[in-house]
Amino acid sequence: MEMFDRISSQMAGWRERIASLKEEHGSYKVSEITVEQLYTGIRGVAINVSDISYVDPHEGIRLRGYTIPEIIDALPRLNGTEIPLVGGLYYLLMTNKMPTLKDALEVENEWNQRNRVPDYVFDVIRRLPTDAHPMAMFSIALLAQQNESVFTKKYDEGVPKTDYWKYYLEDSLNLTARLPVIGAFIYNLKFRQGEIIPPDPSLDWGANFAHMIGKGEDKEYQDLARLFFILHSDHESGNVSAHASHLVGSALSDVYYASSAGINGLAGPLHGLANQECLKWLLELQAAFHGLPTRPQLEKYLSDYLNSNKVIPGYGHAVLRVTDPRFTAQLEFGKAHMPDDELFKLVSLVYECLPPILMKNGKVKNPLPNVDAINGVMQYHYGVQEYEFYTVLFGIGRILGLTSHAVWARALGKPIERPKSLTTRMLEDMVSAS
Repeated sequence: MEMFDRISSQMAGWRERIASLKEEHGSYKVSEITVEQLYTGIRGVAINVSDISYVDPHEGIRLRGYTIPEIIDALPRLNGTEIPLVGGLYYLLMTNKMPTLKDALEVENEWNQRNRVPDYVFDVIRRLPTDAHPMAMFSIALLAQQNESVFTKKYDEGVPKTDYWKYYLEDSLNLTARLPVIGAFIYNLKFRQGEIIPPDPSLDWGANFAHMIGKGEDKEYQDLARLFFILHSDHESGNVSAHASHLVGSALSDVYYASSAGINGLAGPLHGLANQECLKWLLELQAAFHGLPTRPQLEKYLSDYLNSNKVIPGYGHAVLRVTDPRFTAQLEFGKAHMPDDELFKLVSLVYECLPPILMKNGKVKNPLPNVDAINGVMQYHYGVQEYEFYTVLFGIGRILGLTSHAVWARALGKPIERPKSLTTRMLEDMVSAS
């Protein structure tokens, strides 16, 4: 596969760059940790290196150096479709090269050849309680496949460290190929009376997901699925899901272990589950006015809501100081395809009204929306209204990034991660002596 060759050809150069940095500038201090940062989740402290993605405070996420608008414009797409192929994005994340249509289709074809999910995975999911959360089902389905890890078998055979990445890539292609099938199975089992629709080999990765949840004829939703997975694919390596996955992978746990760990982090309400919370809040707002409020009504509602010490989900971001470009991409899609949808009108009106109120309120560093503020509205419009499932959709996309980081961590020989902890007494003694 050309992806293997493309990655392999870069190894010597990357290893030389890193070795040179360590040898010539190993003592250079990148940042210093404060007591406040230790007690507030080391937020913003540079602790890792990610060449796959970076969150620019003023431009948003960059994937291999490309902004979200550039990604959507430059990635190859099929004739008659609005949104690029997800296979093209995966090629870019893995190889650091903008793909041609041929490159993107090669990945899509690999996925189609590797997407058979073992029956025991479905059996495991079926045995879970009927009220199990879709994210628990998803994480367990990932972990259940661990016995098929190519890397684990090759490691036991004693392959050299310099070849680890090849088998991580094999595992990554196998795992990502199955994600739409697993996600669709969970959705159908939970919300569509267990109807099973097999993948269609004539469809691409994103369109196949739409097909398998009963939306095979809906071209707009196929495009939305592609867009959603692309937008949620990666977000540098410091967020909970990416860092959890990297931490577990640094112990040479394979991509099944590492991806399941990342998904477990994504399931938290302070991370991926936030898109669920955003839609619930919008539905409650809609119900409070029995429809769409006027601008003055909404402004009063928002001010009163904030004054009661409640938090409006979907606004603010740990890094960004602009509107999240992933929000903007979906907003533009909505303007083109659902301009009259009442819930979409509501999310647009909140976007107009809330930031000035938050700025006046002064309680957030960034009063602008992040991607969670609109995610659910887009899915809701096309009939995917079970918001418990939204984080699984997020997870399907995010594993594209998690596995890309995992492959490159092994390719560059990144060590096991082992930071040091201090006691409270140590900190007290340190500051009193200063």
